[in-house]
Amino acid sequence: MTDNMPTNSSIVLTAAARRAQAERGTARIYEKKIAAGYPDRVTPDLAGFIAELDTAFLATVSAEGAPYIQHRGGPKGFIKVLDDRTLGFADFAGNKQYITISNLAGNDRAYLFLLDFANRQRIKIWGRARVVENDPALMERLIDPGYRARPERAILFTIEAWDINCSQHITERYTQGEIAVATAGLRERIAALEAENARLRGSHEAGRAQ
Repeated sequence: MTDNMPTNSSIVLTAAARRAQAERGTARIYEKKIAAGYPDRVTPDLAGFIAELDTAFLATVSAEGAPYIQHRGGPKGFIKVLDDRTLGFADFAGNKQYITISNLAGNDRAYLFLLDFANRQRIKIWGRARVVENDPALMERLIDPGYRARPERAILFTIEAWDINCSQHITERYTQGEIAVATAGLRERIAALEAENARLRGSHEAGRAQ
């Protein structure tokens, strides 16, 4: 790649961010990354990470510059990989403030913050997002059968750049389902020991009765 060839690094590290790094002596750390650019396609690793998520945070900004972050959630894998540049998810009925969709109507820049608490991993995705109304075929691709929520529309996210964030300061947290899986063997062992204890007590009581 030649020095004058543009990359998408300016999306992740803006000119202002680069000035701040230079002022604080950290600019050289990112020189190679800036020259190479950031990934802008879905890799197998990113697809696998997304498939395990049941929560995400979508950031948008209004035409006037007011920022907004909205939690998006659903069953694991609720964010679908539609192609190597496009993610999609159903927008379920909520509190009817419509801040996200009104922001996107005036400014399509968006950002996804993906956080896996259990494995202490996070991925940041920059891109553009748009709202799709009244598209049954698309909704069928995005809805998970059996999930009890009413989808109102779809949101499609076009990836422009993504980056893996460090795990520093992420506190491990687990869902009830993850705890159930992790403790299944322990619960089975406890049940076996309780059964053995009951058997031994029964044998002991039977021996005393004789």
